[in-house]
Amino acid sequence: MATIRHSLQRDVFEPTEERLVGVLYVTKPGKKKKTSFLCATINKEKPVYATIHQVKKTDKDAYKKKSSWPLRELQVVDGRDENKDTAELDLTFDRVYKWVANSTPDKHSFIQVLWKLCCRYLPKQKPQFINIPTELIEENTDLTESRDANTSALDTMDAVLEEEGDYQALSEREQLDLERLMEQCDSAVSNAEAFAEQLSRDLSVLDGANIHTMMASEAQVEALMGMIDAAYTEAEKIEERLDSYDEILQHVKDSIEKMADKNTSIEQTNANNCRLLEVLDHLIGQLDLPRGYARDLVEADLNKAGSLAQAIQVAEALQAVLSAPIPPHLTQLQAVQDERKRFDKLRARFSQVVSRHLNNLFIHLGNDPGETLSQHAEQLTLPRHGNLHAELQPYTRLMHWTRALDPRAYLHLTKTYNSSISKLYERDIRWFFEEARQRISGSRRLRGSGSSQDIAGVSGVAGKLTSQIKHGAQTLGTRTTAPGALLGVDRDQWGSELDMQERQKFDEIFERVLSELQPVCLAEQEFCIAFFDLNAAGTEKAPSSVASTPGSSGSEESSGSTATSSTGVAGTPGPGKGKQVNREVRSMMGALFNILEQQLSSFINTYDRADSYCCLYIYVRLSEHVLTAEDTGSFLSTTFGSCLVQAKRNFDRFMNLQIQSIQECRVARKKCGILPFITNFEEFAKTAESVFKKSERRTDLDKWYVRLVTAMFEHIPRVAVEHQRTPPEVIKMENYHVLHQLMSQLKLPGMDSQKKEAKQRYQEALGLYVTQYFGRPLEKLNQFFDGVSAKVASGVKESEVGYQLAYSKQELRKVIKEYPGKEVKRGLEQLYRKVEKHLSEEGNLLQVVWRAMQEEFIRQYKLIDDLIHRCYPGAMISLEFSIDDILNYFSDIAQSH
Repeated sequence: MATIRHSLQRDVFEPTEERLVGVLYVTKPGKKKKTSFLCATINKEKPVYATIHQVKKTDKDAYKKKSSWPLRELQVVDGRDENKDTAELDLTFDRVYKWVANSTPDKHSFIQVLWKLCCRYLPKQKPQFINIPTELIEENTDLTESRDANTSALDTMDAVLEEEGDYQALSEREQLDLERLMEQCDSAVSNAEAFAEQLSRDLSVLDGANIHTMMASEAQVEALMGMIDAAYTEAEKIEERLDSYDEILQHVKDSIEKMADKNTSIEQTNANNCRLLEVLDHLIGQLDLPRGYARDLVEADLNKAGSLAQAIQVAEALQAVLSAPIPPHLTQLQAVQDERKRFDKLRARFSQVVSRHLNNLFIHLGNDPGETLSQHAEQLTLPRHGNLHAELQPYTRLMHWTRALDPRAYLHLTKTYNSSISKLYERDIRWFFEEARQRISGSRRLRGSGSSQDIAGVSGVAGKLTSQIKHGAQTLGTRTTAPGALLGVDRDQWGSELDMQERQKFDEIFERVLSELQPVCLAEQEFCIAFFDLNAAGTEKAPSSVASTPGSSGSEESSGSTATSSTGVAGTPGPGKGKQVNREVRSMMGALFNILEQQLSSFINTYDRADSYCCLYIYVRLSEHVLTAEDTGSFLSTTFGSCLVQAKRNFDRFMNLQIQSIQECRVARKKCGILPFITNFEEFAKTAESVFKKSERRTDLDKWYVRLVTAMFEHIPRVAVEHQRTPPEVIKMENYHVLHQLMSQLKLPGMDSQKKEAKQRYQEALGLYVTQYFGRPLEKLNQFFDGVSAKVASGVKESEVGYQLAYSKQELRKVIKEYPGKEVKRGLEQLYRKVEKHLSEEGNLLQVVWRAMQEEFIRQYKLIDDLIHRCYPGAMISLEFSIDDILNYFSDIAQSH
């Protein structure tokens, strides 16, 4: 815009000696291409007046004035809307001129230019400014818009007006004063020179009076100066007296400060003594262990009846004094170090007693046979060990004490507990999974309930388990090399897969296995968390007096922090410690149930190999237990999660094998018929639907449905091409038709597009088969009328075709005589036998194909009959059979077969 402004000043207004003070880029409303500039100018000579020009740009990139209006002719400036930013602007001169500015800020700047020009050169005849914000037309308004060419033009205009300072319009007050002065002089209007001389004389008189007044006031000024000197002398005397007073007060102040220092020193000494007494009392209270407790710690014997409660009480008292928060500087006191050495000896002695007793108790409980599986139980159960937990429950606080004050002994006890109790769980889990296999196979082995022979035989279970697994798998019909229940395999080659009832039985027992594992593992996990204080911070350190030499600084752990509730559950660690606690819990549970994941994986893989459909049940059941787990970080959830990953792989492998069987499907039958993967898909889908009916993994099955059907779409044409004895169109037509029916019957979700595609492919194959094998039974007639249609297309009129030698009426009658009704029916019978030979009974499409051929024949008949009536009007020529005859031919042939 600055460039355009400079060009306008140089090319348009310099020749006329005008100064450009405002520019606005405007267009007519509704005419975007016809643009022009509104320019506000003032002349360089006096008297100064302002003008508004409309300048247009010519085709030769030159500027030319189109219209000009003096500023005094401007009547109204209309901003169109003061409450809404709009670029429209109306100026009223002899008529209203409407423009649209380039932008709203440019319009506002140009309006301000016009306002200042009107205030400067038209003080009493200003035009009306309407629909304009009031802040734009007030004096001394600061622009808040972005600085552009017109905004800078305002500054330029102010500078130009200041240069013309020799001419300024009178203000209203000056005009009133001038009028009042002129009224006092009669000749002010008639004789301006006399009025000017009178004003000069009055001015001289005023100047003289002013000088006399200034000279008369000189004596008063000298008197005032004398008074000021006297006042200054008095002020110096007062200041000297104040200095003497200040010296006296300073002496008094020094004396008082010395007395205050002595009192402060005495008070500080008393305060220090009191504070020292309080600290020593508090320190003695922290390190105070009753003498009777020390004797109890030395003579502790947990084997005595009733001694456990007293042992816990004195142990917690010892922990309190060892964990007392003593400041580091006080630990350097010899008395504190001596007390801590004594406490540390008591701790070591009592820790040995506790460790020895708990170690023996863990070993004893690990040899306890506990509950065993009963062959007479109606449901499969895994033994609980609530009695073991109940027996250890009273020692919970002593275990917490050991964790806090003797980490080495705590670690040793943890390992002992893991090694002892894991034997119980290993025995129970082995027998539990063996019992599950026996129940699935239907040949459950009878055995006693908790007999000594069963207990002694636990060590031999591992050696016998392999043969029993093989026996159970053989009972289920395991076939390692058999193709199994694959979609691409004929039904008679499926082998000895389980029926639906047996699979339901496996599903129930597998669900029972997972349900029994959960309460046992969770009960043990909750007990371990509460008993071994696994909710405590993993990074928490024992008091330094335990881990270092006696006399070192102690920990600030309070005795109350060790009193963890014995009913704590998993998943409730302190803030920021969840991952560490879960890792510690999983590590301990993994040591206790070290055989669980291996047994569960072996169980899953065994029956996955025994029946390929078992992977569906396994995947769904494991998913339910993993998704409904409350503590996803628990040991059991992690174990189930690992098995779920393997189950998902088995499920995907099973589905990929189905797709592979579709890809490798070959049909060796004489008549192809319905392909095996189409026939088998119904049973496959029914089985899968019964398994995934209410499962959260339903979306996985739906995705595989799409992939399976897509694979069928891809390989039906391949089989159709490879089969040598059945037409490809028949194979496509029958299989797409059956597949569409199956998807409609099963009502599989998310298969609407595949269902539509199957129907479309079936209809396309049907059309191709009818076109290829039905052909044109009236071949010569069709050829004859092909020539007739060619003549008509070349420009021969339909009524003149009969005059062509090759297409005369006689020739037409000859061709028609070759197709009597009997010959047509005989040809249709031969065609029916051929179609019947091509189609299979499973497809059930013979009547559908025969009806489609009937419709095609009628279509051809109507086309020929229409051409006869159009091209041979009045010749009384027609075919020897009618549409009713055609319908009777097709009906008789269908009924006779």
